[in-house]
Amino acid sequence: MIIEQKLKDIQNRANEIEAQMNSGQVSGTELTKLSKEYSRLSGILPLISEYFQVTQGIADATEMLHDEELKSIAAQQLAELNHKLPEVERNLQIALLPRDEADDNSVIMEIRAGVGGEESALFAGDLYNMYKSYALRNGWKTEVIEENATSLNGYKEVVFKIDGVGAYARMKFESGIHRVQRVPETEAGGRIHTSAASVAVMPEAKDIDVVIEDKDIRIDVFRASGAGGQHVNKTDSAVRITHFPTGIVVSCQNERSQFQNKATAMAVLRAKIYEKQRQEQINASNASRKSMVGSGDRSEKIRTYNFPEQRVTDHRIKLTLYKLDDVLAGGQGLDEMIDALTTADQLERLANLE
Repeated sequence: MIIEQKLKDIQNRANEIEAQMNSGQVSGTELTKLSKEYSRLSGILPLISEYFQVTQGIADATEMLHDEELKSIAAQQLAELNHKLPEVERNLQIALLPRDEADDNSVIMEIRAGVGGEESALFAGDLYNMYKSYALRNGWKTEVIEENATSLNGYKEVVFKIDGVGAYARMKFESGIHRVQRVPETEAGGRIHTSAASVAVMPEAKDIDVVIEDKDIRIDVFRASGAGGQHVNKTDSAVRITHFPTGIVVSCQNERSQFQNKATAMAVLRAKIYEKQRQEQINASNASRKSMVGSGDRSEKIRTYNFPEQRVTDHRIKLTLYKLDDVLAGGQGLDEMIDALTTADQLERLANLE
């Protein structure tokens, strides 16, 4: 069968890569490339082995049906294996779905306060702390790129990087409008207010992913303001970059030197251009259907955090968890939400292949 030959080809490829890596004859970039491919295949190999075990078991049990002494045992085994096979096949099909080429990338995230004034800024800060804690749990590093903080420790805007392999795969469904329903500390009457913040998640782009011509950008430098030490008021260290073809403007002033700020701003610009190109491709291929888990557009309402009921609801997959504190702490509740979104996306893509 074609599918079985494909599975055997994957097993053979994994053995070939393992032999190459153990030979000591590859190093540097090539070794990194092989290691990444082997890591991806190694997650599929157990599913392939299970598939072959089940199908071989079905074949053996079918053969045993012709033996009068073993017929009853064979019939029982056959029923169990035939019941198990669809789940094994589905898990294998999901594992074999084409991967998003950016899944292994680090991410750059933007959180912006929306309607709701200071309460919205405080909620933006809650979201930032949630993602920072989640990154820490996963062993990823976080780095603030740009921030506009308020006097009450909220954020009108915060841009930050989460550096870690596979960060984009876990964070990509967080893009959109997040709403909060709670009684603000400044509310004397105890009334519940609704405010919102938007989140954008972009995979970090490499130089090879996005080529930026010097003629297509303008770089402005200006004096930094806010926290960061005495130097911020003495040197023109902040950098703003305008990309003419797309109209994208990015800035950075959190680093101590103009050179560092320029490098960081260029990284953000590459990520934004890369994500814009990716979204255009996705929109073109998905023009005839609306994705269950959304388009990744930061204007789409995706989740509500209700404090009085300790409830978090993701509107895309109709999932409600009564684990608000755990989710906001970047705990297992957030993992549960992300896992459900990932599964929904996989099942949807699988359905569109059938």
